[in-house]
Amino acid sequence: MLRHFTGIENTMTTLQYNTCVNDYSDAIFRFIVKHIRDDNKAQDIVQEAFTRLWEKVSDVQAEKAKSYLFTTAYHFMIDNIRKDKKQVVTDLTPEMTERAHNDYSDLNVILHEALLKLPEIQKTVIMLRDYEGYSYQEIGEITNLNESQVKVYIFRARKTLRNYIGKLENVI
Repeated sequence: MLRHFTGIENTMTTLQYNTCVNDYSDAIFRFIVKHIRDDNKAQDIVQEAFTRLWEKVSDVQAEKAKSYLFTTAYHFMIDNIRKDKKQVVTDLTPEMTERAHNDYSDLNVILHEALLKLPEIQKTVIMLRDYEGYSYQEIGEITNLNESQVKVYIFRARKTLRNYIGKLENVI
């Protein structure tokens, strides 16, 4: 065991790093692709997050790797969005709205369309909370928000989603 060496107990091993790749890469990919809707760019962001983890492998404890990866991927994604404003969709086009009404039987499509209506920060916190199961405190660490702000953004996101889905029920 490596634990008997001084200073090694907090260092992530290659095996632990590989376990992180197996355990978290799909979840991080889903999280990123829901935001940017581009598989190739999402794969690049996931790869960059793992590259940065590998570069910091001696500084990151294995128990903190998941949070580190999500935080790194989130910040890298935001940087990419800022660089390419064309990726940011702030409102649905009429064509997308029509599709949501016509495909109402597919709840997954409706939820995805509803997520697209959310501001970026609300989409991020709701996905981290409801899709990935992070605590309010962990979400705050990832997004650099305090716990109260996280709760407010989640509340507003859920309210928007509820209103959007409620309007669809009236149409159906």
